[in-house]
Amino acid sequence: MTIGSAGPRSRALFRRAERVLVGGVDSPVRSFTAVGGTPVFFAGGRGAYLDDVDGRRYLDLVGSWGANLLGNAPRAVVEAVRRTALRGLSFGAPSPLEHELAERIRSAIPEMERLRFVSSGTEATMSAVRLARGFTGRPKVVKFAGGYHGHSDGLLASAGSGPATASLPDSAGVPVGIVRDTLVVPYNDLDALTACFERRSEEIAAVLVEPVAGNMGVVPPAPGFLRGLGRVARRYGALVLADEVITGFRLRRGAAISSLGGRADLVTLGKVIGGGLPIGAYGGRREILEHLAPLGDVYQAGTLSGHPLAMAAGAAMLDELRAARYLRLERTSQELAHRLESMATEEGATPFRIQRVGSMLGLFFTDGPVTDEASARRVDRGRYARFFHAALRGGVALPPSPLETTFVSMAITARDINRAVPAFRRAFRASRKGSA
Repeated sequence: MTIGSAGPRSRALFRRAERVLVGGVDSPVRSFTAVGGTPVFFAGGRGAYLDDVDGRRYLDLVGSWGANLLGNAPRAVVEAVRRTALRGLSFGAPSPLEHELAERIRSAIPEMERLRFVSSGTEATMSAVRLARGFTGRPKVVKFAGGYHGHSDGLLASAGSGPATASLPDSAGVPVGIVRDTLVVPYNDLDALTACFERRSEEIAAVLVEPVAGNMGVVPPAPGFLRGLGRVARRYGALVLADEVITGFRLRRGAAISSLGGRADLVTLGKVIGGGLPIGAYGGRREILEHLAPLGDVYQAGTLSGHPLAMAAGAAMLDELRAARYLRLERTSQELAHRLESMATEEGATPFRIQRVGSMLGLFFTDGPVTDEASARRVDRGRYARFFHAALRGGVALPPSPLETTFVSMAITARDINRAVPAFRRAFRASRKGSA
């Protein structure tokens, strides 16, 4: 397979980066390990497009992994960051920007009666799990196989020998003892969740769920799954913790779980609410959140939490997210999905399917629906890699992994999609022929 997608400057920069950065990158998925080849290095971007260091332009369907909902370098966000930076970068003390962004979030997610900012989605979810344990006095949490909730030790867990057994570490360096209080069951499987609770009910503090799974491709909840999950959790006195680091403000203005039939006691956010800057947040009912220090005995702190630049960027971002823009985004996302499915059929590049929830698209070379981790593992990774590299050479940047989400931004128009059609056609042909 030919995989020479990166230009000469990207290749040179990657060799240089490998001499000082582990694997040449600061996050593994950027390394192109899942698709082969050398990562493309980007110099900048504006609107729907990215420019690499070799002067090539790409339609951006990664969007900083969903954070850039408005597209690249939106004027209102950049200007808010510039104004704030001129007044000082960080204080390690309260600033009005923190509660101003918190008020915007709470107005969109009323169940977040109190919240706290942190610096990443990983930190938000790790802290929310600790809070759930402190509030309930119980040690265990349930997560779903294939769901990614950041890289904190206790959540890097994979399923053990059965649906109600303790888990196994999903990474070297994570002791078995750390994940023994994490229980893993299949996504979309209420029977397995119920069986887990029937055996461990008095020990389980919370069920941790992505309302739409976004790290095994896009896997929507089955009808009634989120509602049933809540009923099971509450029957046994456990909390529902909605990880909306991806879905929060991405699918609608606010949290996605309520629009999908569920209800959460705790919600974690990230990505979109930072306008492209590092951020995380977690919140929920006041009675739960007031168990946090300094009011309660659950400790969490952060030197750069509530960073002024992230707060300013987040407020500017949320001020731009009006209902009409979500409606246009839905139409654009639907058009992209339709065009891709049609092209796959026309080019004989089947089996291929798209699973879409709003502006989140999962592109799968597989002949059946992807409903959980087991079915996600059956996708044809080699075909996706060929598709990816051919699209990249044609000027379309997709996620460099067959099990990540393709994101559409509000900057993308039908005209941008039309311009990308030739690249997608070549990509489907490459995937079918077996060479990129």
